[in-house]
Amino acid sequence: MPKSTFVCIDAHTCGNPVRLIKEGGPRLIGDSMSEKRQDFLKRFDWIRKGLMFEPRGHDMMSGSILYPPHNPENDFAVLFIETSGCLPMCGHGAIGTITIAIEEELITPKVSGRIKMEAPAGLVNIEYHKTRDKVEWVKLTNVKSYLAAENLTIASPNLGELKFDVAYGGNFYAIIDPQKNFSGIQDFEANQLIQYSKLIRDRINKKYPRMFVHPEDETINGVSHLLWTGKPLDSNSSGRNAVFYGDKAIDRSPCGTGTSARMAQLHAKGKLKKGEEFIHESFIGSKFVGCVENEVTLDGKAAIIPSIKGWARIFGHNIITIDDDDPYAHGFQVI
Repeated sequence: MPKSTFVCIDAHTCGNPVRLIKEGGPRLIGDSMSEKRQDFLKRFDWIRKGLMFEPRGHDMMSGSILYPPHNPENDFAVLFIETSGCLPMCGHGAIGTITIAIEEELITPKVSGRIKMEAPAGLVNIEYHKTRDKVEWVKLTNVKSYLAAENLTIASPNLGELKFDVAYGGNFYAIIDPQKNFSGIQDFEANQLIQYSKLIRDRINKKYPRMFVHPEDETINGVSHLLWTGKPLDSNSSGRNAVFYGDKAIDRSPCGTGTSARMAQLHAKGKLKKGEEFIHESFIGSKFVGCVENEVTLDGKAAIIPSIKGWARIFGHNIITIDDDDPYAHGFQVI
């Protein structure tokens, strides 16, 4: 029976996993990473499921595959895979991918300390700092991010009516701030937020169909993540969040695209100024440092260029096989 072999390097970004597929990634058809993302979903999504889901992965697993750039001025292109799908952009995944790629010498940047990375969501400019053989930090200048809608409502069978905003930071996020029926993530366990989130996300996408579509790429659409907010653990932090993704995962990192969406929301409401530092905590207390780098427009709407700074650590190297004679070759989830 056919067997596929994948050489992988495992790391985590501020607590959330990143599995970079060094060897074994498929050849894809397309003139951009957005087109190649669609090709991967049509022909090779079994690779994502096999490497991200159990028994080779777990509920929070995220990964990436490197490709040559389409524009020779750029350094490389990347495809993001995780339990929730094949994402247009992944902030924690990019930070982990850059760290792995530099430390393992998988790429040679055209300019030391700077990288131009092609993601399905667009070009991402990156800075990194390396001390001897370790990457100390990675800073992403992310894609244009914006507040897509505000003061929407949804009914939760557990919490009652909730108000929320939707913002884009590489993916669309429903952002739920403290309010009458939700006091903040500090008063909830992760399993409670997971229980509430999947049903709320489904209801949002049914109540507001086709409302959230990226103006420049219609393949990026619908609310894929929920971002619950609350009081930070550290008084020096700007805020804390719990991002729900997939079917039962809470991001262990502060979430890069989620932090971008959060800053876009706050900036649009006049609560975060250009150039102001935004220290964002994850559910476990790890931190990203964000900033509104510039104010721009996207299809006539006010938007921002956000940056995210964080760190990652490599912890393992492995060879994984997916063999069709294994009844669980393409993974499973226990919901």
